[in-house]
Order: sequence, then C-alpha cells, then structure tokens
Amino acid sequence: MLIAHLPAGYILASVARQRSAAPRIMAAALVGSVLPDFDMGYFFLTGGKVHHHDYVSHWPLFWLAAAVVVLSAVGRLAPRWFPATAVFFAAVMLHMIMDTVAAPMLWLAPFDWSKFELTTVPATYSNWVISFMLHWTFALELLICVTALIVAVCRNRRVGGRQQA
Repeated sequence: MLIAHLPAGYILASVARQRSAAPRIMAAALVGSVLPDFDMGYFFLTGGKVHHHDYVSHWPLFWLAAAVVVLSAVGRLAPRWFPATAVFFAAVMLHMIMDTVAAPMLWLAPFDWSKFELTTVPATYSNWVISFMLHWTFALELLICVTALIVAVCRNRRVGGRQQA
C-alpha cells in the first residue's frame, strides 16, 4: 500500500475512541499504522538491494511477540495506558494486513520464509509507482482514504455541534 496506512490508522482510532476514552489512542493508532515503514530509511541507505518487507520491522510474528511482552508489562505496570498500547499494536498489524494485499510478506518469519500476498502488481510501467497507481488495489487505497475523510468530517460535525450548543 502506498497512501492508505495513515488513513486506516485514523479509522481504527476513531472506532477505538468510541469504545474507550483512554488518552492517546489516536496518536497510538497513527504512529502504529506507519511505524513499520520507517525501515524505508535503511532501505534507501543500503541502495534498496533487499525489499523493505523482508526486514524484521515487517515481520508480523516480531510484532505479535512484542505485543505479548509489552501488553503484559503495560497491563501490570501502567494499566491506564493499556488501551492505547493495544490500539498501537492493532494498527501495526493492520499495516501488515494491508501490505499483504499487494506485496509479498513474511508472515511466518523467522520460522518459515514463505511469502504471502493477495495479488501481485505487475511492473507494467517503467515507474513502479505508476504500476501501483493503475492497479485495482489502488482503488482500495482510495476507498480507505475517502472513508477516513468521511469519518473525520462526521466527527468534526459532532464535535462542532456540541461546542455550539
């Protein structure tokens, strides 16, 4: 996915905030929804020889293990932060699921190096970005972005209506 991670994180946070008034849920979801792609810095520094989805930061089992450890600790030591922490890890896993739509992901690494993806985006154009933008999966990304925009507008209308009353 190219553009939909952050909007998907916003949608996730909006749903989570309806269930919990815990602090920092929005920030946790937004950071978690894009954090795995921070490995792009290393990807470009190394000349892009290895696809960034092969890095440990894109291994779902790494994030699941981290979630078990961190959520256990937060649940005991700082229960007030548990909802935001859970939403953070949910957003990271949402990122992994979204990447699996159109890119190979190592869902079982480091135990199995098989790659999983829903569909392959063929390199039909010289620029890979254009190939992605003209593939059907980009319509899914646009749908997520439009949905996030609708959620934001509806939320702002509700909040604005309460402030005026």
